[in-house]
Amino acid sequence: MKSFKHFAVAAALGVSLPAFADIVMLDFEGIGNLNPVGDWYNGVGGPNYGVSFSAATLALVDQDAGGSGNIANEPSADTVMVFLAADNAVLNVAAGFETGFSFFYSSATAATVTVYDGLDKSGNVLGSIDLAAQYNIGCTGDPTGDYCNWTPIGVTFSGIAKSIDFGGTANYTVYDNITFGTDVPVIPEPSTYALMALGLAGIGLAARRRRRG
Repeated sequence: MKSFKHFAVAAALGVSLPAFADIVMLDFEGIGNLNPVGDWYNGVGGPNYGVSFSAATLALVDQDAGGSGNIANEPSADTVMVFLAADNAVLNVAAGFETGFSFFYSSATAATVTVYDGLDKSGNVLGSIDLAAQYNIGCTGDPTGDYCNWTPIGVTFSGIAKSIDFGGTANYTVYDNITFGTDVPVIPEPSTYALMALGLAGIGLAARRRRRG
């Protein structure tokens, strides 16, 4: 399997990378509680992966970390993706991607994730997958959130995809660790987060030096 670490370090150092030449994971960390994801992964705040999200798509931070999320056992750190409006969360990749992707989800209702060959869930359907309601079944570990069962899902398809409709009922379905370059869900190692934090600290230091200069 190709290494996620390479992209984590490059993103932390502010390097723009070709769209999905290797494994790229969107974990929504750093966006802030109930802030729009928007163009965070299009270089506005986060790394430039050429990925944007519909206006209804928000980041949600676990209550244990000071947010308002009724979540537990999330697959990485403290932040997940949610949508609170009737419009589902739509992910757009203008450059397109192929082969497959993966993610984790927790949902109180049935949902369907659909892949399209056009932007904003337009054009032809390349593939879809149905998700079962499982949010609180058999949970162990962190007991303080109702959305505590996270199921890994991998999706494969043929063709060039440009958007994904992450379906479900508003405020009842959450997603995390959306990963391109593999249909096997990825959980980063703790050392990966340490490298990312180090890189972001370096960016801040460089910015301060430029302002003083």
